[in-house]
Amino acid sequence: MGPGALSQVLRHLPGLVDRRLLVGYATGDDAAVYQLDENTALVFTVDFFPPVANNGYEFGQVAAANALSDVYAMGARPLLALNVAIFPTGLDPGILQEILRGGAEKVAEAGAVLGGGHTVCGDEPMYGLAVIGLGEPGHILTNAGCRAGDVLFLTKPLGTGVLLRALRDRALDESRERALYRTMAELNRDAADAARAAGATGCTDITGFGLLGHGSEMAVASRVSLELDAGALPWLDGAVELAAQGKLPGGAHRNQDHFGSKVVVGPGVSPGHTRLMYDPQTSGGLLVSLPPGREEVFVRAMDERKAPCWRVGRATEQGEALILVR
Repeated sequence: MGPGALSQVLRHLPGLVDRRLLVGYATGDDAAVYQLDENTALVFTVDFFPPVANNGYEFGQVAAANALSDVYAMGARPLLALNVAIFPTGLDPGILQEILRGGAEKVAEAGAVLGGGHTVCGDEPMYGLAVIGLGEPGHILTNAGCRAGDVLFLTKPLGTGVLLRALRDRALDESRERALYRTMAELNRDAADAARAAGATGCTDITGFGLLGHGSEMAVASRVSLELDAGALPWLDGAVELAAQGKLPGGAHRNQDHFGSKVVVGPGVSPGHTRLMYDPQTSGGLLVSLPPGREEVFVRAMDERKAPCWRVGRATEQGEALILVR
């Protein structure tokens, strides 16, 4: 569901009042957090979507990595997962078997346990996970923790939405397709570990609302503004070229319509780059905020894990614009 329609739905729901619910839906965070005792918090999320790969196994891997990412974005570790699947009766059940196999292997890679799940019949295949994770109440990362002066890092290249559209249009070559699959199937575990080690103040994963959408939610929840360096943003090969041709998915336009009024883009940023920053991501990276002086700790921790990261901006005192792109 697009951000505009979703916000209309949520605004009519009653507020959630329970001292043990540390994080609910009010800030648009990645998962709910419920405090079990003074040392333990339960992190709970669910995420599923239609196929984004050309075979069932790869689809299962990507969908599972995407769902697990919500737990990592909260600074927690996945503990238990359940499959959530919709599958048409007319399709070969072997396809579902491959989807579930891919998901199960990714859950195992995360060090979590797959305990079963639920399937229903439908017109279109969909797959994902409900995931429970564990964290410490005083060390949960949320999109509300970013502070003015913090430095912002991104941990995966952008552009999955525009490349997925090209894949559906059969306009994506094999090398770019493989690169797209690799980044979507990659767990955000290393990035989450590095963020905790560096004392991150806030975090969110970049998924369906795009960089500027999720960045806007972080700015609102944290009561800051963000400054992003367009030239420092990492892109998947071919993404900028496709965006310049206007070949963006519909979700990018919905994101821009909803979030664009509070985003200011400098004159040196091309229209193609601007549109691409609203591109909805599938299993994207983490946007991590770090206190000044902790950047080297984070970069070193990522280097030790052979994981990439890019310094993409900073947080400032709250201004009229939620995000300024230079």
